[in-house]
Amino acid sequence: MSSAPPRFPPRPLRGVRVLHQRQNCAPQFAGIEVDFEPAAEGFVFEVAREPVVDHEAVDPPAHLVAAAAAGIEEQLRLPDHGVVVAARVVLRRAHVDPLGSHALAFKVAGHLAAREALERAGCLHR
Repeated sequence: MSSAPPRFPPRPLRGVRVLHQRQNCAPQFAGIEVDFEPAAEGFVFEVAREPVVDHEAVDPPAHLVAAAAAGIEEQLRLPDHGVVVAARVVLRRAHVDPLGSHALAFKVAGHLAAREALERAGCLHR
């Protein structure tokens, strides 16, 4: 009899912060802070009612939020992790830059945030 794979996250993981910054002819800049909370099933991504946005006085653009969500979900669902994803992810803070913030940068930041959360939960080892 085999045991069921662990669920992710096993407990709330608050304040997962990542900064993706690359300086070259095509700069990339994205910073996010997200919380990972256990959910009944599946993957849910939402923006906090009043997210803190640096460098802009408005909510993060929808396409950047969608890219971060896609990056997080894509990374969590990699079969190598061996976890059942049952997560509610809440975007608390976004750092944007007028020149370097674009969908790819936010997708990479999403990947990094998911990897950090998996490491914190003991699902990945550095």
